[in-house]
Amino acid sequence: MSRGRRYEEPKLNMKKVFAVIIAFVVIIMFIFMIKGFLTQDEEQTKIVSKTYFSAFQNNKWGIIDEKGAVVIDPSYEEMMIVPNEKKDVFLCIYDVNYETGEYSTKALNSKNEEIFTQYDQIEAIGIVDNGQASYMGDVLKVQKDGKYGLINLEGKELQTCQFDDITSLQGMKDVVKVQKDGKYGLINTEGKEIVSIQYTDIQPLKNDNTSNFIVADSEGKYGVISNNNEVEIALNYEQVKNIYSNNYFVVQKDGKEILAKKDGTEVVLNGLDEIAGILKNEENGIIFVQGEKYGVMNLAGEVILEAKNDDLKEAKSGIFIAEQNGKYGIIDEQGNEKLGFTYQNLSYYEKADLYVGEDESFNNSIIDNNFEVKQTGILVDIDEEKGYFKLRQNDEYRYYNFKFEEQKEAEIFANHTLYLSKKDGKYGFVDKEGNVVVDYIYDDATMQNDYGYAGVKKDGKWGSVDDKGNVIQEPTYNLDDYLQIDFVGRWHYGKDINMNYYNQL
Repeated sequence: MSRGRRYEEPKLNMKKVFAVIIAFVVIIMFIFMIKGFLTQDEEQTKIVSKTYFSAFQNNKWGIIDEKGAVVIDPSYEEMMIVPNEKKDVFLCIYDVNYETGEYSTKALNSKNEEIFTQYDQIEAIGIVDNGQASYMGDVLKVQKDGKYGLINLEGKELQTCQFDDITSLQGMKDVVKVQKDGKYGLINTEGKEIVSIQYTDIQPLKNDNTSNFIVADSEGKYGVISNNNEVEIALNYEQVKNIYSNNYFVVQKDGKEILAKKDGTEVVLNGLDEIAGILKNEENGIIFVQGEKYGVMNLAGEVILEAKNDDLKEAKSGIFIAEQNGKYGIIDEQGNEKLGFTYQNLSYYEKADLYVGEDESFNNSIIDNNFEVKQTGILVDIDEEKGYFKLRQNDEYRYYNFKFEEQKEAEIFANHTLYLSKKDGKYGFVDKEGNVVVDYIYDDATMQNDYGYAGVKKDGKWGSVDDKGNVIQEPTYNLDDYLQIDFVGRWHYGKDINMNYYNQL
């Protein structure tokens, strides 16, 4: 008789049990490791995102962060310099002898520790761009034994202390001019020599981080060098004018302004006193001056537009902003009037493809590419990168895109938590959904800034609110003489806007 298999209760396979347990442990450890990494990354992000400002209080200077917290107590006689607001490197000037002009410097970090102590002097490199003063944010000028070198803000030596001087070039943030044994060259902010140290003078060809530079030799001859140390125009000329295009440069030879081409070709045009510009389509010609009047001439020397304008600048190909009898308008290359001569000033914004005119009362007209006035008011801001302009119209601020469609503030500044609103002549703040966060109790107010604060004015005095609408500083500051109203915590922006500091009484 055959026997069937007897049913047995299954036994646990202990090896498999241990393997499962170990697998779970590994997974849990992995999760905690990931969480730890993420937390660490978040902390690192928080550190990176910190912003620092010079602060002035009780006639002393210190440092605050983007929340208005004091980082270095205001205790220094001279302004503390923040070369890069995202780096905790601060420069102090002390022991100043105002009679001899001598002084000492040191660098501090956010822990108030002295850093880069191996150098005799440490200085920020100042730059001026369109009248605005700032500092190069990636490098510092250091001195040792009477010679100068270059370091980055982490303290890495980019160039040893071997130069007689290091200075900036106007408008340029990524190149410094170095002097050695009476000769000049250029070094970029990575420490690389981009123009060899052999010239008696070097200047940028236009103030826009150009890749070309005007240089002079010991014989007083000028030419153009690229940032790859290649000769663009040989040093054969009496001057190189700060006007160029892709292929042409304006130079002076035998006392006359001519065009020099990169391949060595020279274009001599007669019947002009000077060359004022090269057209965007360079083969179409130049803007010339004759008898203090401006016109257009092609490269064959034929006058396309008679010299009868007091000023002339090409806005876009074939379209010119012209001045006649002290007023500005727009004409084409045939001299046809496209926009009447009614403005005190007239500018063209290329990326936005619009014109901004200003009348005698400082009111602005925003004009499209068909030369039609689309909006009027006082232009507060135009941001070609974000694609909007801001107008003050009837005591209210309005935003428009470059199609001239009105935009809500929340559409442009999606990261803000408060949005300026006006009702019955008073200002308050609403959230993205239009819910009132701050009641309409203020006589004036500013929009929320990048640090979460907004200025509010009541009874002629200014204060601040935070990103939740809480009052941080009661309106007690009289800022009538201040050009810019802006707050970081209880600190308000300084009177001299070029110095970029915050003040607290």
